[in-house]
Amino acid sequence: MTTKIILDTDPGIDDAMAILFAEANPNIELLALTTIFGNADIETGTRNALYLKERFNLQCDVVKGTDKPLYREPVGASVAVHSENGFGGIAIETPTITADPRPAFQYIIDTVKASPGDVTLVAVGPLTNLALAYNHAPEIAELIKEVVIMGGAFGTHEHTGNVTPFAEANIHDDPHSADIVFTAPWQVTIVGLDVTHEAFFSSDYIDTLRDTCGEVGQFMWDISRFYLNFYKERMGVNGCFVHDPSAIAYVIDPSLFTLRKGPVRVVCDGPAVGHTLQKYTDTKHKTDEWSDMPAQNVAIKVNDQALLDLYLDSMTSYGAE
Repeated sequence: MTTKIILDTDPGIDDAMAILFAEANPNIELLALTTIFGNADIETGTRNALYLKERFNLQCDVVKGTDKPLYREPVGASVAVHSENGFGGIAIETPTITADPRPAFQYIIDTVKASPGDVTLVAVGPLTNLALAYNHAPEIAELIKEVVIMGGAFGTHEHTGNVTPFAEANIHDDPHSADIVFTAPWQVTIVGLDVTHEAFFSSDYIDTLRDTCGEVGQFMWDISRFYLNFYKERMGVNGCFVHDPSAIAYVIDPSLFTLRKGPVRVVCDGPAVGHTLQKYTDTKHKTDEWSDMPAQNVAIKVNDQALLDLYLDSMTSYGAE
């Protein structure tokens, strides 16, 4: 069964890997790329999305999103991880195509209302566009099939944060929006560091993508040089964790993941800003600002080898077309 998705993305290197994965797998119909600040600023990220659409003949819409968080001061693009141009510094031609004229939040509202119950929102960057869509039209919560998030860290397998000791980057960039999205009355599945740090694209694996996936494999290899250098210098590993593609893998095959259910809140200020916390027991407390919130799914385990096989198989088939 094909799942229609809007992919809300801050196109950096692992975003490109996720975008092409969504395009490659026949179980996903990629309706749109809605862009958001994060790995790159909004102009660069939107340019990168348009570049991917034009270079690889993607049939999806590209829609420019907001350029700043709801309330907090922007923390800036992740240049040290993704480079100044978001794609590892490789040469990027200026796209000749343009984005949809609507703001991303309005595009989300319009598309969901036009296809009630059919559209899954997949967000792999800060959640501001989703929060704006919900704030402007809360009725869409009943019309969306599912919201799938790459973000957060809940301490499973000792994975607690990557930009602070207790915060993951996408949530830290706009914690207020994340708290809105996690507490809205729609079904959310959070694919965070608890599982993305359990799957690993080794440098040999990325070499295999280059050698077996045609032009798209070469492109992913090219943009990953900067990314892998960051991982080697920062963490001493030869490869990278599977962040954004893991959210796409969940949409394709949820059975790859073990989920834990319970309401989720986000710390919105102080030294732990961006920290995600799930209440997954029925314990009663005198003060409990989780208890009245909807129970959401948090991924806590992943079949990492099956995920790697799914990605390689999808991209190899796509590269051969």
